[in-house]
Amino acid sequence: MGDIEIRDDRTAGRLEAVADGEVVGRIEYFVLDAPERALVPVHTVVEPAHEGKGIAGSLARELYSLAARGEAAVAPLCPYVAQWAERHPDDAPAAGPELIRAAKDWLEARPGRF
Repeated sequence: MGDIEIRDDRTAGRLEAVADGEVVGRIEYFVLDAPERALVPVHTVVEPAHEGKGIAGSLARELYSLAARGEAAVAPLCPYVAQWAERHPDDAPAAGPELIRAAKDWLEARPGRF
């Protein structure tokens, strides 16, 4: 496997890890505008043949970097991203309870979106 490129497909709500032209992992997310601007990861998926290579962690790290560059928070609803954030508090500022609640409310109002 060659180098991993991570690209943001904001329109589709996917942060994708690409190796040799193939998407090998992704974080599916949405953008929340209130109570503050935030990226909200919902699912992290790594293709079985590429598991155990640090792809999910690289995606999570890039999601937080992307949010920081855009002056946005991250409200992790994805269990993997939430656990990653707990293990990397210097790279992943915690989201407040109001932001997490707003993210859950947004998602609940859109059944079938993810």
